[in-house]
Amino acid sequence: MPFTGRLVVVSSSYAQPILRTADLSEGLCAVGRLLEIADLGDLEVDFDVRISSTRPLSAVLAVLPDAEWWAEGDRDGSSERRDDPSAFLPIRLRRWAGAPEMVKPFLQAVGDSPATVRWDFTAWPEAPEVGLGVGGSRGAFVTLCFHTRDLDLEEPAADYTVFVHVKQVEAERAPWLAARVGLRVIGDLVMAPY
Repeated sequence: MPFTGRLVVVSSSYAQPILRTADLSEGLCAVGRLLEIADLGDLEVDFDVRISSTRPLSAVLAVLPDAEWWAEGDRDGSSERRDDPSAFLPIRLRRWAGAPEMVKPFLQAVGDSPATVRWDFTAWPEAPEVGLGVGGSRGAFVTLCFHTRDLDLEEPAADYTVFVHVKQVEAERAPWLAARVGLRVIGDLVMAPY
């Protein structure tokens, strides 16, 4: 399907928040603990940010020069049309399948823009205590929300939230994962936007 310049919502998982913190390093540490128990085969990272000013735009494009972007609202600007993104602010910018080494430069580049980083990997471990086998693709992700409380980048916040993603039919895996890293669920299970 060609890029249309609009966000297409295709849920591949459900997500549940397990940590909210004002300390970015605490959020990254929780992500690291979750990744330690995951099967990291095929590990890749997806980046998503809403940008409203030129300063973070330049910084993010320096880190993710091949990212796709589109103007928000009823405007038609997009990377597909080869438009100048600075002429269409605010924009939504996304980069799929990046390297884990891009995470810290990306988080430094976004400034206070709402953003998410999603680690995508092969599987969650078996959870025999809740009757679940290995949790595979379409439900094996961790997301760090940066200056937003939600996965859609719509609820601004001054803090960071970590979500674990699971298949809807395996909802009990989320609290099990949280407990494995010394945390607990702190909100509802929600459909993930991509």
